[in-house]
Amino acid sequence: MWVVKIGGGLSHEPALRNWLTELAEVGGGRVVIVPGGGDFVDKVRQYQAEWRLGELAAHNMCLLAMAQYAVLMQDLVPELVLASSEAKIRRALRDGRVAVWVPTALMCDTPDAMSNWDAKSDSLAAWLSTMLNAERLTLVKACAIDPAEPLDSHARSGVVDPRFIGYVSDANYVVELFSKDNVALMRDRLLNVPAAWAGDRPGGAGG
Repeated sequence: MWVVKIGGGLSHEPALRNWLTELAEVGGGRVVIVPGGGDFVDKVRQYQAEWRLGELAAHNMCLLAMAQYAVLMQDLVPELVLASSEAKIRRALRDGRVAVWVPTALMCDTPDAMSNWDAKSDSLAAWLSTMLNAERLTLVKACAIDPAEPLDSHARSGVVDPRFIGYVSDANYVVELFSKDNVALMRDRLLNVPAAWAGDRPGGAGG
């Protein structure tokens, strides 16, 4: 199973439809998409500043913002399946479909480690990858990505969120970042998994 987190920066980009179409076409039964937050989350920041909302309220609103992006994705490519729980994700994969995670089950009544601005959708994607025992986590970003640049450098520059490195430091799956223009590479990898990636599951995070 591969988890592919599509950043909110793609929410107004033509590349979004390309990614969703390709994943739906070649990722059936193997791919779970995690939506970012994008300007849906930007509105949460605006309301928090305006009304001085607490971190817990903002966290729950951000999960709903990700859910809105998930609904947008599924409307663009109806073959995708919205899934709000592990059981629904696994059912979609068993049916040979691609699941889009709707993270509303993580809404909470009391603060936890994720209910702050340091743990954003990248960290949630890492958490889901661990929970699902995924083989690979790919973060798709709207910005250009240097594949040779280490993950901690991306964290320092703000490309990934501050908590992300902590979530993947002991991960039992491969971690990589793609730019929005790498959709053909992702398609090629999904189509050639048995030949090119057999046994490619190191003990720690890579990329």
